Amino acid sequence: MGISVSEPHLLRAARGEVVERPPVWMMRQAGRYMKAYRDLREKYPSFRDRSEIPEVAIEVSLQPWRAFQPDGVILFSDIVTPLPGIGIDMDIAEGKGPIIHQPIRTQAQVDNLYPLVPNESMPFIKTILGALRQEVGNNSTVLGFVGAPWTLAAYAVEGKGSKTYSVIKNMAFSDPTILHQLLSKLADAIATYMCYQIDSGAQVVQMFDSWAGQLSPQDYDTFARPYQQMVFEKVKQTHPDTPLILLVTGCAGVLERMGQSGADIISVDWTVDMADARQRLGKTMKVQGNLDPGVLFGSQEFIRDRIYDTVRKAGNWGHILNLGHGVLPETPEDNVRFFFETAKGLSLTSV
Repeated sequence: MGISVSEPHLLRAARGEVVERPPVWMMRQAGRYMKAYRDLREKYPSFRDRSEIPEVAIEVSLQPWRAFQPDGVILFSDIVTPLPGIGIDMDIAEGKGPIIHQPIRTQAQVDNLYPLVPNESMPFIKTILGALRQEVGNNSTVLGFVGAPWTLAAYAVEGKGSKTYSVIKNMAFSDPTILHQLLSKLADAIATYMCYQIDSGAQVVQMFDSWAGQLSPQDYDTFARPYQQMVFEKVKQTHPDTPLILLVTGCAGVLERMGQSGADIISVDWTVDMADARQRLGKTMKVQGNLDPGVLFGSQEFIRDRIYDTVRKAGNWGHILNLGHGVLPETPEDNVRFFFETAKGLSLTSV
């Protein structure tokens, strides 16, 4: 079997090349909806074991690749993975997400944080990404990902997931000096981590600012966007050719602001019509998305119609097909398979 010498499909599209169909992958494509993952979880009940023991994380990352052949294979990890490396102890509770044992609330705690040295604090990332590159070759694009400064700060300050974000907003609006120092330190660490992922084999990296959609536009401009920019600028200084994606959950109110972050590709969720997103972001910005993950509970005909609708609205350039957020745990595996088969059978002239 001959090895393809051309670059993988998603990487080419992410760089702005014209491709014959939009590349496709899914956020959380490795995970709970797959029987193979649930079986492995019984053997390794700790999320940190699954994501930090290289052979286990490699296996989990490759489960959807073997099952569906997506155009992107993403590192199986969590956005809080780098936090222990700067002095913020954490764990990840099954079904509940990250837990920060001593939330950051004081100037002294911020002062005690130290720079990230990924090779020392998380060498497993290099092993995992290197193995993924070797495994998929040019047949898929290896994706890395990081959390954005605001979202990681929110976890660090709140101590866990939140519905109201009242603790970090209290800090933001009553003692912003401490928060800005924390955001700045996190931006440095995330830029270092992003470069480390690229050096380790990631060909495209996505930044998740999952909680920035909870900010008003003016607060997004104060606490989220400047630090996104800081990360992207630092990474671009040494890795100018690596496409960088930005995701904000609930992005409708801040979409144009996302476009000013320095990201190459904006991930759009289903709160925005893709045709509107294209118009609001302008002709030169590449986009990703944006099917509602709930669409995958529909009939095959319904899924196909929604894929066609999104691809038609996104146009024939600079679009990576994806969900607007992660695959939901109860999603039928067969519908995920159908989504990928339909997407990979597309021609941009046929929709």
